[in-house]
Amino acid sequence: MQIYITGSLAFDRIMSFPEKFSDHILPDKIHILNVSFVVDGLFERFGGTAGNIAYNLSLLGEKSVILSQVGKDFGLYDERLQHYGLSVEGIRTVEQEFTAGCYITTDKADNQINGFNPGAMKYPCQYDMTRIDSAEAIGIISPGNINDMVDHPRYYREKGIPYIFDPGQQIPALGGEKLRDAIVGAEILIVNDYELEMVMKSTGMSQEDILDNVAYLITTLGEKGSVVSTRDEETSIGVCPAEAVVDPTGAGDAYRSGLLKGLSMGKTVVEACKLGAVCATYAVEKTGTQEHSFTLEEFTRRYEGVFGPME
Repeated sequence: MQIYITGSLAFDRIMSFPEKFSDHILPDKIHILNVSFVVDGLFERFGGTAGNIAYNLSLLGEKSVILSQVGKDFGLYDERLQHYGLSVEGIRTVEQEFTAGCYITTDKADNQINGFNPGAMKYPCQYDMTRIDSAEAIGIISPGNINDMVDHPRYYREKGIPYIFDPGQQIPALGGEKLRDAIVGAEILIVNDYELEMVMKSTGMSQEDILDNVAYLITTLGEKGSVVSTRDEETSIGVCPAEAVVDPTGAGDAYRSGLLKGLSMGKTVVEACKLGAVCATYAVEKTGTQEHSFTLEEFTRRYEGVFGPME
């Protein structure tokens, strides 16, 4: 089964400020704020929802196709993707833009000031969807370009291609009508518990309404695991204990990778979510979204230590 991943590719540029922001902001001058923070250095990491999902899938032995857009500074990321054997055929380069980037400055009290430049993500990827073999494909639509998040579900529905809809941080930008349109007909809607409330509020749909329009609703609950809901039942999925929780960023994308891997193997959604739980644990044990690694043998041993023999 070929996996197609709609979503973002981005650079995360992380800076550390060795003091407190509050010591350099004058409360009575907040209306004319003008501050400059000298940081200790800058770390650049590869990220974006599509990049993170594809990276984890590569560790699991799956070579997915990324449907995304990048800018003129994409060279290093391009090399990384190809190093892991990932197809770049679905990635559009917008020469007049930079690749999407998140600029994160953290002070010693763990307060953050973030800036996000969508850059090339403002443009649809323009992939020729007719190249997808509808009999051998599954898609996931994760947060990225809004047009792609609306158009790709429509195409998948028309061609009978199963897809996972994962709106994430783009829920407010999509709005109720576009959200509802993308949800209706999805095989799986996956959100965390807070995002589920946002989806219901934005669309006016209840959880029952959602389950009338998708086969499965997966709700992730962080350290409490996840829940797979259908019209008939709910199944709780436990967590795989972490050796140390270092950074939860990227755990959700890793979970989705395990889910996709399981589905590509013909496992049930519940079984596939267990693979997702193990993959997420590897992500939280390292700083960054693509800094962890594992072999398939290591992954299998860890899975079986928590969930029993992998069928």
